[in-house]
Amino acid sequence: MMKKLLASPYFTSLVTVALLLLMFGAGSAAYTGLGSLQVVLNLLIDNAFLLVIAIGMTFVILSGGIDLSVGSVLALTTMMSAWLLHAAHWPPLLVIATVLAIGALFGAAMGALIHYFKLQPFIVTLSGMFLARGLCYLISINSITIDDPLYVAMSQTRLEFWGAFISPSVVIALATLAVAIYMAHYTRFGRAIYAIGGNEQSALLMGLPVGRTKVLIYAFSGFCAALAGVLFSFYMLSGYGLHAQGTELDAIAAVVIGGTLLTGGYGYVAGTLSGVLILGLIQTLIAFDGTLSSWWTKIVIGALLFVFCLVQRLMAISATRRAPAAPASAPSPLPA
Repeated sequence: MMKKLLASPYFTSLVTVALLLLMFGAGSAAYTGLGSLQVVLNLLIDNAFLLVIAIGMTFVILSGGIDLSVGSVLALTTMMSAWLLHAAHWPPLLVIATVLAIGALFGAAMGALIHYFKLQPFIVTLSGMFLARGLCYLISINSITIDDPLYVAMSQTRLEFWGAFISPSVVIALATLAVAIYMAHYTRFGRAIYAIGGNEQSALLMGLPVGRTKVLIYAFSGFCAALAGVLFSFYMLSGYGLHAQGTELDAIAAVVIGGTLLTGGYGYVAGTLSGVLILGLIQTLIAFDGTLSSWWTKIVIGALLFVFCLVQRLMAISATRRAPAAPASAPSPLPA
């Protein structure tokens, strides 16, 4: 029975959802008020930017890559937005369009380097991380306040329903998730991502556009990082070079906990939402407890990552054992 469960493609996603429900149920029983609708919606409000950045990371990991630059691109987006609004006096919609385009181009450049120069994604995106973070400090070493009316309105607007509310950022994040699910599971681009993550050489032999797909994957990740930066600007109303330090690691953790295999080729974009909610719920439980240090968040997330990596390894072993053995080839005749 356990072997069949491990071989199921839905196993890790089901475990993630079950863990989320178990944690929420236990927390609701232990802490008064945690089970309210507003607390649940606060998980989305506080982590809308992380959900968007994790969506882009999901595409990258599905392809067998990694993107360490997303947190720095987020910070660079906040700095560029703040400077363009405060010093250059650009219209806010033009600022948003500009930073989104720059984020996508930044990611596409990294994807081109990875594919055409056969460089490791870890090294290329690590360089991108340092480059983007350094560009933040070229703009300013201090925090820049954002007081544009559109950004302030997006920060303060409440969309109310059922006696609770969400922010416009939540709507944008969920819309991005819906588009990403469609792209991953119902388009040629999505099928190419899974094929590349499963076996890049096989994808090439099948005639798939591997190079173009890789560039588009990292462009989409850069776009998501920039969009997350826009949402973070709404949330913080400031640009700062120290924003989102370590967010790339949180995004990777959310993707893995959501059921995506680190080696690529397996996972569901929708699972990333449950991974983000688990990270947010851990922080909420610690805040409601009031006696634990905030560092316990990192400890619990680290333990969960170990567990999910172990589960992924067991799934890989189970799939290998269940795979039919290749037929033995006939011996070649001896030369005369």
